[in-house]
This record gives sequence, structure tokens and C-alpha cells, in this order.
Amino acid sequence: MAMNIEQARLNMVENQVRPWEVLDGRVLDVIARVRREHFVAPEHRQLAFADLCLPLGHGEVMMKPVVEGRVLQALELLPTDRVLEIGTGSGFLTACLATLSAQVISVDIHADFTTAAAQRLQDTGVSNATLVTGEAVNAWHPDGLFDALVVTGAVFDIPPRWLTWLKPGARALVVRGQSPVQHATLLTHEGAGRYREEILFETDLPYLTHAEPPQRFVF
Repeated sequence: MAMNIEQARLNMVENQVRPWEVLDGRVLDVIARVRREHFVAPEHRQLAFADLCLPLGHGEVMMKPVVEGRVLQALELLPTDRVLEIGTGSGFLTACLATLSAQVISVDIHADFTTAAAQRLQDTGVSNATLVTGEAVNAWHPDGLFDALVVTGAVFDIPPRWLTWLKPGARALVVRGQSPVQHATLLTHEGAGRYREEILFETDLPYLTHAEPPQRFVF
């Protein structure tokens, strides 16, 4: 039986995302409007609206809709904001960020992710997102500062260099810690190198390349 796309989309928003304390109308609207099914692999199309992490390749996953909703809500994006996304993945969250802000720079270490996501964004009509292939943990460096930073994979520790890319008042959403219990953490730049931290929820995501926990040798 063919899936009723619009009913599945409505169920995702009303029965998954909203009950997980995502009440921001702009966020709920953008999750409903950006066509999630266009950002998943064809073999996973039937699962596009499920409460699941969907595999993308390279050991990476597309976050659950509920996590994406909480992330977007926590960032409190303004239409004038410049946003940096580390980990383009499928491009779905990129499209949501771009709809809620003025400009998105998205970087991913995997060139095939960047290429495929760029085509999906073009097909979706998103024109204010720039995609870059690069290694953001240790090497790549952006041009300018940002109002918001979001990281779509986990890190064991937040690289200090990332925090230097934030304007005063900027927000950063990073999932960090030791799998299987990681914490989605919101950092707010209060100026003069000070950051306020708030743990939002627990989750478990694959680590970004070069952001894994240090190896521990057992003798």
C-alpha cells in the first residue's frame, strides 16, 4: 500500500515533534513545509517520517525529526541570522536552517554528501545556503563570524576553535559526551570569551570524524 505522504507528514509533526516540547510555531511550520522525503535515500523513502535515525552512508545518520525540532527551536533563529552548520548530511536540516535565517554556510567532510545535498537544496528552491567540503574539527576555517552554530554529529569535547567563530550573543548547539549517553548542549556567547551552557536533552549520535573519544588502552 502506498504511503499517504501528507498524512505521514502531519503525524510526524503532531504526534512526534510537538509532544517533544517543540512548540515554536515557526519551527513546526518549517518542519512541515520542507519536504523531508526528498532528502532521504530512495530505499528509505517509506521511513522518511518515522521516529528513527536514517543511515546516510559513511557511518553517519539523519537525525530523528524530534531531535531536529528541538535543535531548531533551541537556536531561536532570526530572519537576519548568519548560521554555520557543521555536518551537512542529507541537507534537510540545512534547508530548515536556511528557511529560518538569512544565510547558512554548511560544511561536510564527505564530498558526496555535499554534492547530493546541493542538488536537493536546488531542487527545493533553497538559494541562501552555501555548501563547502572540508574537515571542520581541525582544519577548515570559515570566513567571518556567525549568529548561530549547529553541529549534526556528536563530539567527545567541543573544539575550542569553534567558539571563536561566534558573535557575542550567538548560540551554538552541540551534541557531546560519551556514547551511548550524550547531551545536546546549548552554549550562548555572553561576550569576553564567556559562554553559558544549558543541557537540553540526552541523545546518541555517531561522532564527527576526528571528534571521537580518545582511545583507551587496556592491558
